[in-house]
This record gives sequence, structure tokens and C-alpha cells, in this order.
Amino acid sequence: MKSLLWHGGSVWDAWFSCASNQVAQVLLTLPYSFSQLGMLSGVLLQIFYGLMGSWTAYLISVLYVEYRARKEREGVSFRNHVIQWFEVLDGLLGPYWKIAGLVFNCTFLLFGSVIQLIACASNIYYINDRLDKRTWTYIFGACCATTVFIPSFHNYRVWSFLGLGMTTYTAWYLTIAAAVHGQVDGVTHSGPNKLVLYFTGATNILYTFGGHAITVEIMHAMWKPRKFKYIYLLATVYVFTLTLPSAAAMYWAFGDQLLTHSNAFSLLPRTRWRDAAVILMLIHQFITFGFACTPLYFVWEKVIGMHETRSVCLRALVRLPIVVPVWFLAIIFPFFGPINSAVGALLVSFTVYVIPALAHILTYRSASARLNAAEKPPSFMPSWSGMFVVNAFVVAWVLVVGFGLGGWASITNFVKQIDTFGLFAKCYQCPPKTHAGSPLPAPPHH
Repeated sequence: MKSLLWHGGSVWDAWFSCASNQVAQVLLTLPYSFSQLGMLSGVLLQIFYGLMGSWTAYLISVLYVEYRARKEREGVSFRNHVIQWFEVLDGLLGPYWKIAGLVFNCTFLLFGSVIQLIACASNIYYINDRLDKRTWTYIFGACCATTVFIPSFHNYRVWSFLGLGMTTYTAWYLTIAAAVHGQVDGVTHSGPNKLVLYFTGATNILYTFGGHAITVEIMHAMWKPRKFKYIYLLATVYVFTLTLPSAAAMYWAFGDQLLTHSNAFSLLPRTRWRDAAVILMLIHQFITFGFACTPLYFVWEKVIGMHETRSVCLRALVRLPIVVPVWFLAIIFPFFGPINSAVGALLVSFTVYVIPALAHILTYRSASARLNAAEKPPSFMPSWSGMFVVNAFVVAWVLVVGFGLGGWASITNFVKQIDTFGLFAKCYQCPPKTHAGSPLPAPPHH
């Protein structure tokens, strides 16, 4: 029973981990992105970035296999060592790439964890508003700290399965609830009408399908990592069935109201179905917090020389310092929605799009490297030249549209939230109180 629930490494485990990790709290912000982008752009960009994300996840898996094959030929054993992305870059391309991978990946995962914590506070407020969102952040920070006891991705088997079930329920709740609710009186669908909002929304979608910063750790937890190649694509196809209907239905029903309601729950009437969706998302965000933080735990363990320690309690103790900055940043920047786009533009763009594509080009730039490659080009693109062209397109597109335009738009919007609500905002986008207590600021109008 213990091995059934606790120790996973099959293809299905990897698929559940990828699908579960890819769509968490972002499910609740995609309707907000649709209001910024308009219906057509929202649908097309989801499909475009979903396929682009699947491609770069495939590249990461190829580079992992290449690195591991080279090291094992040298007699290196990974029995008690979890391979991470920065080590792959170091082994294939040298120390400067290692530093780039380490900085971008760790910063992204740090803020990924922050976003899950912010989402917990944002969601629970719709069930219990007697406490403000900042107080809920303190509480959930303590709860999420318990993820230090989960040793590795092997041990997320049951959590990945449950997590995907939870997001599936929530996505279809949003879809059905929006359809049953119908369009609000005088609904308008004016998006896209501002460049800043358009590229902010586009970058949130880039963030949505950039959840493969933990690809290497998930692969390493597999019994046969070479089977990972198309798992991320298959996970993305399933995720489309959750994100497209829910975002489209919510935007159809509420239109421009979503521009000032970055959490989709805030516009739906409170029912037992909505309460169930909120509770399930809270549990799932706890799981996703663990997904994002576990690679950070591994890096920290390696820094202080505790990575190969067998004691779960000792490892849990040394991991705790990682949770503190996550907690602190979630309290400083509680901007649920805008923070996703900022992280997407500044961190995801490099971590999971630009660096993997460039690393693949440079790893296989020589004829001998291509000849001795552990993984040959895929059957649907049997030419190395074709792969290089696709990789160059990914780098150019993400640098110009994701990092350039997306970064400008996201930072502009993020600064606007700071100007409106201030740092350490006590209750971001909370509606005015109708019961005892001083009224809270209404959400800003863009």
C-alpha cells in the first residue's frame, strides 16, 4: 500500500505530475486574461503557447537524456542524487550556463511558490472574509511549510492524481456556473483595447504553459526517463480541455467586469458548488507549492551538503529557511493576477523557453555531437536543421513578444497595482465591507 500511494515513477505518474503542476491557480486568472486579450486572441494564444511549451519541454528532456548518458559513460552514479536543470546545463555547456540556469530557475520557482501562497489567501477569502487576505497568507504560509517533509517527486504520486482531479472539477465548475448564470446585464466585450493590457494577458498565458521548470526533476523520478519525451504534450492537450472552456465561458458571461476581478471566483455567486471548488483549489495550491519548492529544497540541500542525507526529519529541518522568503514576498506583493504576468515575462520567458532552445542549438552545433547524440530528432521533424530553425524562432519570439513587449506591459500593470494598493496590501481587490468594520478600497478601474 505504501508503494502504491507514495512511491511513483511510471509514465502515468509523470503525466499526472505535469498536468497537475501546469494548471493550478492560473486557471482562475485566465478569464481575466481573456478580458484583456479578447476571445479570439485568448484561444489562439493558449494553443500557440501550449504547443511552444510542449516543444521546449521536449528539448529539456532530450538534453537531460544526453547529459545522463554522457555521465553514465564516465561511470557516474546518480543513486542518491537528483539531477537538476542547472547541472544539465553545466555538464553540457559549462559553468556560465550553469549560473544562468540556476539564477533563472530558482528565482522563477521562488516566485512560483509565492504565487501559490497568494492564491491560497485570495481563494479562502471567498469562503471566509472575517479575516483579511494578509492574515490568511500568514496562516497558509505555515501550512505550506509542511511540504518540507515530502522527500522528492517520487512521493507525489497520490497528490498529483488528486490535484488533477481537483483542477478538473474547478474548471468544469467555472464553465457550467458561467453558462447557468448567463450574461450579466449590459455585458460588454471590448478587449483588446489597450496594448498594455493585451500584452499583460498574453504573458499570463505564456506563464500558464511555462510550468516545465521542474521537468528534469520529474524525469529523474521516473523509472525510465527516456519515455518522458511526449508526456508534456499529452498533458497540455488535457489541460486545454480545462482552460479553454472555463476561460471562454467566464468571459462570455461577465465580459469587461473581469478586468477588475483577476480571480474568477469573485464574480460567481456563493453556492456549495463554489465553496467546494475553492476548497479543492486550496488543497491543490498546497500541492503545487510543494512542486515549486521541492527543486529549491534540493538546491539548498546541495549547497549545505545535506542532499544525500537519508533522515527525512533532518532534511525537513534544513529545508525550512527556504519557506521564509516565500512567505515574506507573498505578503509584500499580494497582487493575484498581475504578478503571474510579471513572472511570466521576466523569468518564465528565459527559464523554460529561451535557455532550453539556445542550449539545444549549442549542444548539437557540431557534426560529431549530432552523430553521437543520445536522442535523434523526432520522427515528425527528422532534420537537425528543422529543429534549429524552430528553436531560433522560439528564442526570437519569446525575446521580442514575451520578454520585450510582455515585460513592458506586465511591469507597467504591476507598478499600477503598487500605486493603487501599496506594498503589503492588507486585502488586495477586496470588495467594500457591508458588515461591521471599515470599508476596504474597491478594485481599481483600468
